[in-house]
Amino acid sequence: MKFGYAHMNTAAGERSTPTAQFNRPAVSGKISALRQSAFERQIPTADDETLNFLITLLSAYQPENILELGTAIGISGATMLDICKTAHLITVERDSAFFAEAAENFSALGFSERVTQLCGDAGEVIDALETEFDFIFLDCAKVQYIKYLPRLKNLLKSGGVLLADDVLLFGWLTGETPVPDKRKMLYTHIKEYVDAVTADKDLTTTIINLGDGLALSVKK
Repeated sequence: MKFGYAHMNTAAGERSTPTAQFNRPAVSGKISALRQSAFERQIPTADDETLNFLITLLSAYQPENILELGTAIGISGATMLDICKTAHLITVERDSAFFAEAAENFSALGFSERVTQLCGDAGEVIDALETEFDFIFLDCAKVQYIKYLPRLKNLLKSGGVLLADDVLLFGWLTGETPVPDKRKMLYTHIKEYVDAVTADKDLTTTIINLGDGLALSVKK
C-alpha cells in the first residue's frame, strides 16, 4: 500500500523496476476494475509487483485464517479471498470512508460471509484479538510496524507467515535515494522493523526488492 505519495506510474500502479514487466497480477475483471479506480483516485492499494507476489505466495501456501492490517477499499483482501477459497479474513481499517467502501466491495464480490471487518486503531484491535493466524499482511501505518511486531508474533501460528509491505521506502533503506528530512522519523521506524525481524531468532526473514519492498517472515 502506498502512503501519501503519488504512484510513479499511476496507470499501472507501480514504480518502474527491472522486473516490473514480468510481474503482472492475474486478478478477476471486477478486482481489476477496482484497482484501476483506486489508482485513478490515488487510493492506497498494492502495486502490481506486490500483488503478484502476494497471489503467488498464497497460491502455494493457502492459509485458512488471515489477518490484514490496512484494508483501504478491500482490494488486497478481496484478492486474498479469491485465491484462498476457504479462508476467513479479519481486516482492520481506521478510515471510516474506506471501511464503508470496502464493505460494499466485499459484498459485490461475494466475499461478505468470509470477511470480518473491524474499524479502528490497528494497535487496539490486535490487542483484543484472540484468534491465531497462519498469515498476516501488514500494510497499515508504517511508523507503527515496530510497535505492532511483538503482538503480531504472538498472534502468528508456528509456521505462519508475516508479510510486511513498503519496507524499503522508495529506496531509502537501501541507500538508492536520499531520505527526505521530513521523512527521517518514518525511515527510522521502518529500519527498526527491518532490523528487528531480520535479527529475531523466532523468525526466518527475507527482504524482497519488489514494489517498495517486502519483509517476509516465517515464525519458527
